[in-house]
Amino acid sequence: MTNILKAIKNIVENPIIQVRDFYSGRNRANSVGEALENYVKDVFANSFNEQEAERNLKFNEAFSYLGNQNNPPDIILRNGDAIETKKVQSLTSALALNSSYPKSKLYVESPMLTQACKKCETWSEKDIIYVVGCTNDSDIKYLWFVYGDCFVADKEIYERIKNTISIGINSIPNVEFTETNELGKVKRVDPLGITDLRVRGMWHIENPHKIFSYLNVADNSAKFQVICLMKTEKFNSFSDEDKNSLLNLKVDNYKIADTKIKNPNNPAQLIDAKLITFKVL
Repeated sequence: MTNILKAIKNIVENPIIQVRDFYSGRNRANSVGEALENYVKDVFANSFNEQEAERNLKFNEAFSYLGNQNNPPDIILRNGDAIETKKVQSLTSALALNSSYPKSKLYVESPMLTQACKKCETWSEKDIIYVVGCTNDSDIKYLWFVYGDCFVADKEIYERIKNTISIGINSIPNVEFTETNELGKVKRVDPLGITDLRVRGMWHIENPHKIFSYLNVADNSAKFQVICLMKTEKFNSFSDEDKNSLLNLKVDNYKIADTKIKNPNNPAQLIDAKLITFKVL
């Protein structure tokens, strides 16, 4: 069973910076965005150099669900975490989440999930990893792996806003409403009944590179840098074998450290966390 620790080990042992060239040469990507998505899959499935048939078998072993851009998440690890991949071309760029608010965890009852996602395995709640790649037109500069509960507040914070807006829209008199997963959908707005209105949320959240700038881990001189952040309790939940495989790695510019991060529900409190960094100079 794959997990974040095995993925980080795969990157450290096989860093691929020029992702577009790597995947376009295998006819798997036409853009750096597609290449990043393929890279994340291969990192978790350990399928970098496999032929397509063997790669599909490895994906089947590693993943219970592979999604699309319109319905989160992008990946669910079999009996493991969910993954959402985001590409930015600037370290100051916010992450565009579209109509899905940020998630500290993924819940099966979320209306934004497809039935295929809900039924991919027996589950009710999953931890979610946000994978954020900062790229130019060909290379990855920074690659963040950060768990949602390290920087996203509990779902009630976001649902309160969403529900208040929906209730306000639905209180407008003399209009026809339609059931929707969006903030609201109004039918037959005009006297002829030929105009509809869709009200959609467009959620954004700051880039982890900016959110966690107080950790001072970014190295602008590096050609490529991986930064992985999770709560200490999450790190401790993995098997001793997987933890030791990372702790015992002897590689230049690779480090695992204890740190403290702000509680996303109460910034006055600090949470124990593990910070894993690796860079290519």
